[in-house]
Amino acid sequence: MLACQRSLFDIPSGIIYLNCAYMSPLMKPAFETGVAGLARKSHPWELTPDTFFTGSEAFRSTAALLLDCSPDCVAIVPSASYGVATAAGNLPLRKGQRILVLDEQFPSNYYPWQRRAAEQGASLKVVPWPENHDWTAAVLHGLTDEVAIAALPHVHWTSGGRLDLVRIGQECRKRGAGLALDLTQSLGALPFSVREVQPEFAVAANYKWLMGPYTTGLLYVAPRWQNGIPLEENWIQRANARNFSSLILYTPEYEGGARRFDMGERSNFALLPAANRAMQQILEWKVTEISETCGELTRQLGTAAAECGFSSPPEKLRAPHYLCLRRKSGFPSDLTNLLARERIFVSVRGNSARVTPHVYNSADDVERLISCLRRMPAAQKPA
Repeated sequence: MLACQRSLFDIPSGIIYLNCAYMSPLMKPAFETGVAGLARKSHPWELTPDTFFTGSEAFRSTAALLLDCSPDCVAIVPSASYGVATAAGNLPLRKGQRILVLDEQFPSNYYPWQRRAAEQGASLKVVPWPENHDWTAAVLHGLTDEVAIAALPHVHWTSGGRLDLVRIGQECRKRGAGLALDLTQSLGALPFSVREVQPEFAVAANYKWLMGPYTTGLLYVAPRWQNGIPLEENWIQRANARNFSSLILYTPEYEGGARRFDMGERSNFALLPAANRAMQQILEWKVTEISETCGELTRQLGTAAAECGFSSPPEKLRAPHYLCLRRKSGFPSDLTNLLARERIFVSVRGNSARVTPHVYNSADDVERLISCLRRMPAAQKPA
């Protein structure tokens, strides 16, 4: 386990932030890197053409280490929805086929597939919430012959349920179904390898478990899809982009690998270096150790919460960094406000109180939350 890393963050004394799945705090080193990058815009005469490429290639190389792939397979995107829309626009789908999604799946990994299905005369197939919390078994049961695409997360955002993507990937390949993943709630906190899972596409926004700034993200594109159609057309995707004097010599050729899928203005001199610095810190900590550290905190909380009448998915079926608590008697409608008054911050998602710690938390933070849960009243029934 990692020692508490709170000193790397600007978290005031007394604040108990257990809400990384909502948005991570920005580390001081990442903030400083971003500020330095933003300052470069004050002296644009110092920005050479090479500046537009060095930062993005550094980001790509760091992201590739987290994904376990070649940097050539990484595109730079602004959001999870951008990456999902890219996948939806390139994976084949015919009339009558189906796209597999989860019950209560995050909207950014639902709406693009809903539109794609409507355009093609296809439909969505929703995997029902499994009463036994086993999302993997439920997905494998739902992977029938009419499913052309499985559009899934690694971790379910309102339950914390973990999917065994290696097994699911194997079944998708067996049936000829494409696999598109949203890793926003897992990458950086849960070990993952595209070499083991073999998805067609996988996207992650940086601002949660990758601990970077908002409006940055990464997209993995498998080699066989790298000749596909990008979501937009911009100058920096093109093969002649590095020679500014030749930009008016329009070319149909793109830069190599997944770079054709990069967003416009990918070279953001403030956000991209900050995101890269945050990912470098994650690699220094090691994802396995982050996962084990968070897992010990959620295990401590889950045990104590059960004694107070709360339930959560079994440890073997949920992500270590995620604990979603439910209670038959329900929660007060203003649960988050009640906890915020105690300077404790969690989220409510669906019918769950979602607690998501990181390496800036300690056992004492968890004890503070447990103390509040013990005093928490049941939900008030309507008159």
